[in-house]
Amino acid sequence: MRVIFAGTPEPAVVALEKLLASQHEVIAVLTRPDAKKGRGRTLHPSPVAALAQQHDIEVLKPATLKPDTTDGQAIRARIAELAPDCIPVVAYGNLVTEDLLNIAPHGWVNLHFSLLPMWRGAAPVQAAIRAGDAITGASTFRIEQGLDTGPVLATITTEILPEDTTDDLLTRLAYLGGDLLVETMDGLQAGTLKAVPQSGEATYAAKITKEDARIDWSLPADQIDRNIRAYTPGPGAWTEYNGDRIKVRPVICTERNDLRPGEVSIEKSGVFIGTGSQVVQLSMLQPPGKKMMPAVDWARGLQNTKGLVWQ
Repeated sequence: MRVIFAGTPEPAVVALEKLLASQHEVIAVLTRPDAKKGRGRTLHPSPVAALAQQHDIEVLKPATLKPDTTDGQAIRARIAELAPDCIPVVAYGNLVTEDLLNIAPHGWVNLHFSLLPMWRGAAPVQAAIRAGDAITGASTFRIEQGLDTGPVLATITTEILPEDTTDDLLTRLAYLGGDLLVETMDGLQAGTLKAVPQSGEATYAAKITKEDARIDWSLPADQIDRNIRAYTPGPGAWTEYNGDRIKVRPVICTERNDLRPGEVSIEKSGVFIGTGSQVVQLSMLQPPGKKMMPAVDWARGLQNTKGLVWQ
């Protein structure tokens, strides 16, 4: 099939690479406009755009797809000219308006990193880890006007491991999902896939804010562990000490319960902090203006540790 691939961030790159290696022809890429990054705040293409440019594939970067805008009108004309059979989507990040949904014979097919209808929305991987789900996966479905509500074409499952961070799980799902997306394109071309309406109770995974990632030390240790892993690497779980934000990487749950929530104990064997249940041991943390470091290295630089409490 002739496809226009719509995607923007790094996890979408894997799916594009797999489509490029498949029998299908990627005739263009639809992605978000260049964004300012780094200390110099210079413009950089999205990871998907960068890969497309390496393969001399046309890149379309409209700021919006709304039909009453110059960008929206131009993109409609160009998509019609290109005449794709399908528009596969992975984390594109722009609203697809209703009039565009039928512009390709097989429609817009989204790869979503959950087992729909579980965890519809912007942050399904983080939500699954935070909730303590044992199993997650990826789904391909036809986009309609509702939020991730369209009929499902195919799914794949994977176990969530006890040590998985969002980075770990999303990387695994990106590769599994990339294969699933290619298989979905194959099935659509062959006419062997049937879209099945979603069934079961829907859950939602809202976009994560920095405030969401603040650690509440009064929660049980296992919930704190899941929350930190869900927010690693971004936006990064954090706590406050002396008015500064300290980012915290995954912790180790212990059997101790001798520290009150937020109370820090610096010992020869490591740095420990109390929660609403057991004590946890800190692994890595990042003070303001410094790189991520072992918690024990941070502790060596402290002058007075008596009565140290994180909030």
